[in-house]
Order: sequence, then structure tokens, then C-alpha cells
Amino acid sequence: MAGGLIVVSGPSGSGKTTIARTLLRDMPSFRFSVSATTRPMRTGEREGVDYHYLSRDEFQRRVAAGEFVEWEEVYGNLYGTLRVEVDGALARGQNLLFDVDVKGALSIKERYPGALLIFIRPPSRATLEARLRARSTEDESTVLRRLARTDMELELGSRFDRQVVNDVLDRTIAETKAIVEQYLQLNERRM
Repeated sequence: MAGGLIVVSGPSGSGKTTIARTLLRDMPSFRFSVSATTRPMRTGEREGVDYHYLSRDEFQRRVAAGEFVEWEEVYGNLYGTLRVEVDGALARGQNLLFDVDVKGALSIKERYPGALLIFIRPPSRATLEARLRARSTEDESTVLRRLARTDMELELGSRFDRQVVNDVLDRTIAETKAIVEQYLQLNERRM
């Protein structure tokens, strides 16, 4: 059995995490790639499930040691994918699902050209802003920082294998599942 790498990405508020969680729930062959971060743990999150929480010094030591497939500083915190996570899943023939920022997704594709990158596009900038504000998880300055990255993220989204507009969540999930299933079938045929 061949393992596949599927990356779901998009701007904050695009719905990428909701979509990734639904894929994980509905597609039992998937394992979630747990990223490392220096940001503080949020209420309800768990070490090793949501993230690997590292100090900034530990994260930077691991970067210097070449332990990351990709890493990025986003909103003052470091985020990255540990190489051991990816290589271990591929060696076991597992399908690994990533929920990472846009630049991280492109870095994964660079190192693993067979990875499938799916960009979740908001229907409009106004919708994206409304979603971010409705979450009520960040203060105003954080919301504004997230919105400031949107143009760059939307531009880089054109480099992804597939783009899905998240206007109606159920339809977006169905479309994303169909893309993933097609990728997995093609991946199996190549082996």
C-alpha cells in the first residue's frame, strides 16, 4: 500500500481546519500530521494531538539540526512539520493529512513532489473577515494581522494542485473528499 501526503491550506478563517477534521473523521485511512509550534496551548488542545508544543529555543535547535520538512514564523510564533512524522508515515504506507499555512504547504510539495496540495479559498474577503471575527478566539490586532496576510496567501494559492471555494461547507467538504479519493486512486495505480 502506498502512502499519500494531502495538504489542506488556505487563509485563516477559510475553513481549512474544519475540512481537515472532517476528512480525518470520514476517511479512517488518514493520520493527522501533528505540527510543532512555539505558540501557547489553547483551551481544549492537547500535546501531541493538536501540536507538539516547543519552546522557541528547542524549536530553533531542531531547525538547525535539519529536523523540519518545513517551518515558518507566523504571527510571531514558529510552526513546522517534523521530518520524522512524514518519513515514518510514508515508510508505513500511511496517508498523512496536513493542515498547514500556505508557505509550509509549498515547502512540503518541494520536498515531496507527489504530495497533493488543496487550497481552500474563501468566497470573498468580506466573508473571510466575518468568519475570523465570529470565531472570537483572537483580539483585534491578531485579526488584523491575519487579514494582512490574506492577499499573499490567495496569490500563492494559485500554485496549489487544486483550489476549492468554501462558500457552502457541506459542498466544499464533498468536493474536497472527491479530490482526495481521486488522488489516492491515482497514487495506488502508480505503485
